[in-house]
Amino acid sequence: MSTLADSYAARRVFVTGHTGFKGAWLAEWLGTLGAEVTGYALDPPTRPSLFEALDLGSRLRHVVADVRDRDRLAAEVQASQPSVIFHLAAQAIVRRAYAEPHETFETNVMGTVNVLEAARACPSVRAVVIVTSDKCYENHEGDRAFRETDPMGGRDPYSASKGCAELVTAAYRDSFFAGGAAVASVRAGNVIGGGDWAADRIIPDCARSLAAGDPVVVRNPDAVRPWQHVLEPLSGYLWLAALLLRDGRRYEGPWNFGPGDHDADRPVRWVVERFLEEWGSGSWTAPADSGLQPQEAHGLSVDSAKARDQLWWAPVWDTQTAVRRTASWYREYHRTPASARALVEDHLRAYQDDALAAGLPWAVPDERGSNT
Repeated sequence: MSTLADSYAARRVFVTGHTGFKGAWLAEWLGTLGAEVTGYALDPPTRPSLFEALDLGSRLRHVVADVRDRDRLAAEVQASQPSVIFHLAAQAIVRRAYAEPHETFETNVMGTVNVLEAARACPSVRAVVIVTSDKCYENHEGDRAFRETDPMGGRDPYSASKGCAELVTAAYRDSFFAGGAAVASVRAGNVIGGGDWAADRIIPDCARSLAAGDPVVVRNPDAVRPWQHVLEPLSGYLWLAALLLRDGRRYEGPWNFGPGDHDADRPVRWVVERFLEEWGSGSWTAPADSGLQPQEAHGLSVDSAKARDQLWWAPVWDTQTAVRRTASWYREYHRTPASARALVEDHLRAYQDDALAAGLPWAVPDERGSNT
């Protein structure tokens, strides 16, 4: 069976959204695997940004453009001639979607249409992985984790846009890719990790507030989410694409990549308190206008049994470890900003070594006996 180490060496890979937090981690990992990466995205959405801290602009083919620009996107895919496309470009902030619903739907829905159009027009493309969200499901606040067969929905613009992106992906897969590339969609939990500086996300809020010596403002302390380190879903995306390249029709369709069944979903307050413990100081408070917050689901959980049973994928780090490593990343970065790349590479090595020790099939040691 192929592993990540031999699935991506010298392989041309096209990544949309590589200037974002999750996309930068993916681009860095692909680079360590020897892939020839083309990134297509707008300028980094935050300052600072992980993309710039890793100096990725000089280490891959970097295209600054919008996924809403159908012609430009198609031209860049043709120029790249990739065998794999990872589509991560999105408007990814729930609260921003309330302020800018048109941009959110246009980017998240029509951007997905444009990626799939570009993929089906490029014969070199053999696998397409469309990244959506765990919020794509119709959420009635039940007590069961969502499975891939559950209906799409969304009571807020962001969630609805991700449900729409899933429907678009399924329609294109069934209508246009029967004789072409293998197409899959992926849904992760609430992803955390070093290098996220987005507004209105709890981990960046923690890092900013603590660095400034201020209390962390927590909007929804009792909201429950499936927290996971960023490397967890990325390992699933990379492994899924490797399997799509090998036996595409078998692995098409939607996939959840969430925390382990043994690792109960945690409320926001638990994550904040663990972050404060690792940081070594600080406090948190609820906002004075907590009753005026936009609608967000209180409970959310995803079932990853399909990925476990059919892809032999499993989480590596539990939630406690994910929060601890994330907090330590920000603490060290705050002390020495130039250490960002070394910190990312250290976490990549540790994660892959732990995956190898756990016997996961995608992990393989390099010639020095350590994963890189």
